Amino acid sequence: MKTNQKYKIQSRGTLQPREKAMNYGISVLNDKELLKILIGSGQKNCSVDKIAGDLLNLLDKEKELPDLETLMSVKGMGMARSSLIAAALEFSRRHYLSTGQKVSQPGDAYPLLAHMADRKQEYFFTISLNGAHEHIKTRQVSQGLLNRTIVHPREVYADPIHDRAAALIVAHNHPSGNLEPSREDRDITRRLQDAGEILGIPILDHLIFCPSGYFSFLEQGLL
Repeated sequence: MKTNQKYKIQSRGTLQPREKAMNYGISVLNDKELLKILIGSGQKNCSVDKIAGDLLNLLDKEKELPDLETLMSVKGMGMARSSLIAAALEFSRRHYLSTGQKVSQPGDAYPLLAHMADRKQEYFFTISLNGAHEHIKTRQVSQGLLNRTIVHPREVYADPIHDRAAALIVAHNHPSGNLEPSREDRDITRRLQDAGEILGIPILDHLIFCPSGYFSFLEQGLL
């Protein structure tokens, strides 16, 4: 029985997104696979996988919902496909966006990040919270191996200040799946914590996450 279950899990990767969704549910699809379903098919000299990958890179970098012109800048994305993607994003924003969700503990923040846990590079994120610790906005700050240059307090706090945030949760993914914080992770956390005290926007937690779960600096007594 255990062998069969393991086989099913491993075989998911061989299925196309629609088949995968039918067999296991839409929630198991990663972001690129969801986009491939929406895009439908590729074009000459531009596969659906390439279009979805380029589009995902664009969406990762955008701080707000992109307009049609921005979506159409991706090779293979014409007016029809861009309109479909824009409509899907706007519908989700209106009906299901997590703004206002109460974040009382690390477990409440992880669902805001889990869909980005399968990224192959490290990404650094901020979660702005209001005075009632309700979610305002989750944003990507940087992409690449974390260091003092790429995760600078100026960049981290720019948008939360604009949000008039009362508190902040920072987070980054570990593509390796190892959730243990590095020395650099600890150093960056201390620097951001010091900056938050000066700005009056305290860091409530730093989450390191991957598809299997998360590490909380707060829960582990490191913050």
